[in-house]
Amino acid sequence: MRQLQKEIIEKLLVQPTIDPETEFRRSVDFLKGYLKKYPFLKSLVLGISGGQDSTLCGYIAQTAVNELNLEKGTDEYLFAAVRLPYGEQIDEEDAQAALDWIKPSKSVTVNIKPAVDASVKAVEEGTGESLSDFLKGNVKARERMKVQYDLAGIYKGVVLGTDHAAEAVTGFFTKHGDGAADLVPLYRLNKRQGREILKYLGAPERLYLKVPTADLEDNKPLIPDEVALGVSYEEIDDYLEGKDINPENAEKLEGWYLKTEHKRHEAISVYDNWWK
Repeated sequence: MRQLQKEIIEKLLVQPTIDPETEFRRSVDFLKGYLKKYPFLKSLVLGISGGQDSTLCGYIAQTAVNELNLEKGTDEYLFAAVRLPYGEQIDEEDAQAALDWIKPSKSVTVNIKPAVDASVKAVEEGTGESLSDFLKGNVKARERMKVQYDLAGIYKGVVLGTDHAAEAVTGFFTKHGDGAADLVPLYRLNKRQGREILKYLGAPERLYLKVPTADLEDNKPLIPDEVALGVSYEEIDDYLEGKDINPENAEKLEGWYLKTEHKRHEAISVYDNWWK
């Protein structure tokens, strides 16, 4: 095993194999434990896209809320599943299929298009510069997270994130966008392991066999993550499980990891020697 590969695996807490039932239970108990520790919190909030990660995270959240309400004999806890389309979402049917399976306590839809377009216009007018399609995609991701925190304030809750090891190693998320959250119950899992848990839970195949896409750029709608990254999730997962992969792709992954380290680090103060 490559030295940096070993360090990455240890830092991201990835196991070479998992027991789906055990890991599902671990995530559910993690969320329940957090809400029990802070009794003033009453909800979990998550944006649902219709992809594998938000589907799994949403089901975990709803399970945690259901169990807490049952144990306490109340209905004080809720999971708010949020649809955050930019206008009309091409794969809206997938999102609705995910909601049908999760059966959230509350379902909310907020169209982010007016806010995103206004933000882009304001920046362009203020700078005299055009915002690229890529940068506009980051605005979308950050607006979605901003809305989730708005709802967490309304419902007295916390925001969940879908970050997992296969995204973390590549930095394939928007800083202060989908990379911002209070709790990340999928952290430690790779893409393959997330699919294993959904399969164990009996999720519809379309929800965990769907081609992963961030779908942030207007000019590249539904572009697959693997196309954007240049490495397949199968190889990323193999790498994270300690297996040998194509050396060229291993170097590409490690390059992404080193280049995006700032995304995985908290804000740096003058007393932090991390940057030296």
